[in-house]
Amino acid sequence: MSEVKLSRVETLFEELEYPVSRAEAADAFDETTVLFADGDGNLGRYIAECPSEQFRSAEDLYTDLQQALPVEAVGEPGQSEGDA
Repeated sequence: MSEVKLSRVETLFEELEYPVSRAEAADAFDETTVLFADGDGNLGRYIAECPSEQFRSAEDLYTDLQQALPVEAVGEPGQSEGDA
């Protein structure tokens, strides 16, 4: 099992051959843990939750991944969304 910081995930995605299906990408990273500022998770599982069925590039996959990540993955710990 390997670990990767969220900021380095797109570099990993560049190792895939595109186009790639969501299932193939999820399988490729099933043994990878992604590290967030506040926690971690299984990268393959997050990819499996992406909205697109297929990706044309590492950038497409990374963009979709942003929608599947948990709230603790985005921003700095304790950062608010502006509700004051």
